[in-house]
Amino acid sequence: MAPARGGLAWVLAAATVCALWAAAVEARSPAARVHRHLKRLNKPAVMSIESPDGDIIDCVHMSHQPAFDHPLLKNHTLQMRPAYHPEGLYDDAKRSVASDSGSEKPMLQLWHQKGRCPEGTVPIRRTKMDDLLRASSLHRYGRKRHTTPNPMSIDPNMLNEGGHQHAIAYVEGDKYYGAKATINVWEPKIQQPNEFSLSQLWILGGSFGEDLNSIEAGWQVSPDLYGDNNTRLFTYWTSDAYQATGCYNILCSGFIQINSEIAMGASIFPISNYAGSQYDISILIWKDPKEGNWWMQFGREYVLGYWPSFLFSYLADSASMIEWGGEVVNSEPDGAHTSTQMGSGHFPEEGFSKASYFKNMQVVDSSNQLKPPKGVATFTEQSNCYDVQSGNNGDWGTYFYYGGPGKNSNCP
Repeated sequence: MAPARGGLAWVLAAATVCALWAAAVEARSPAARVHRHLKRLNKPAVMSIESPDGDIIDCVHMSHQPAFDHPLLKNHTLQMRPAYHPEGLYDDAKRSVASDSGSEKPMLQLWHQKGRCPEGTVPIRRTKMDDLLRASSLHRYGRKRHTTPNPMSIDPNMLNEGGHQHAIAYVEGDKYYGAKATINVWEPKIQQPNEFSLSQLWILGGSFGEDLNSIEAGWQVSPDLYGDNNTRLFTYWTSDAYQATGCYNILCSGFIQINSEIAMGASIFPISNYAGSQYDISILIWKDPKEGNWWMQFGREYVLGYWPSFLFSYLADSASMIEWGGEVVNSEPDGAHTSTQMGSGHFPEEGFSKASYFKNMQVVDSSNQLKPPKGVATFTEQSNCYDVQSGNNGDWGTYFYYGGPGKNSNCP
């Protein structure tokens, strides 16, 4: 018979194993995984601001932002400003001020009504447990499926690929080093929580296969992602056609923010009214010719930050296509086309103050010059549901109206 002391040791060892096993099981539980994910996403804040819409904006020290979780950014030297802006940027801004038809009013984010973040910090919209619980999985939170409109495809089976529909203008066939546009801001109605409506520009490299590189920015309404129907500023990036890389805003490591004023994913305020006041935002994305990083500017004064060039394969050099326009998810509820609106929810022919628009569209060429795009074409899968009409004039440069109501008598 084993001595009593040996028996006690065995009991203690067994208890330790049981405790470790229980801890391991607990660590693998859904609740534990959600808490760990929240801790990874929500960095310690210098201060926090509660927005009128219920968002909490955490002011996080610039060097503690999520970007630096990326293994290749551990020893990254923060670039506090681009080496170069595109030539002609400020000429365009002066022209825009002089010729503006009253459409562009001061744009703010709703949380600014309650305070601002101090210098040296970046404002980050706090992820809440409800945000994660709405996602199809923790892995998919903050990611979208392959949704880039491919105007080169004429396969009718691709017309509603993945339930996504578009109304866009685009250029291709050259090397592009950036793009700019002023985008009219609305609050389109969304029929189903798993649908969204957005208006953005796409900087694209590679094919439309599994190697697609994309940088995207604009505004969106996405109940699944944000838990409400507010219109929000957003960005997205991917280097493998939305498979394993990239995310919205700064919900993964990648985009490096340097600006303390503007929060990715926060509500835009105010927004346009049908036949009333019109509001728009200007977005510029360009490749710094010295450092090679892709920078983003919001409005005339807010340089937000950059995507390091090493995140990409094709875009490490240049883009091969630029797209501007709207996108919705059509989940075909009850077997009919969704009534989720694109843009203002009205067709292009209704014109200013009723239809949504992009204006002052430009591209950045190989000599870092902002130029009007050449050979602009348009594309939409179902013009009876959402349409696009382009034009050109002295005040607005290259522009287009776009959007629609979705389901209607001609779009059953």
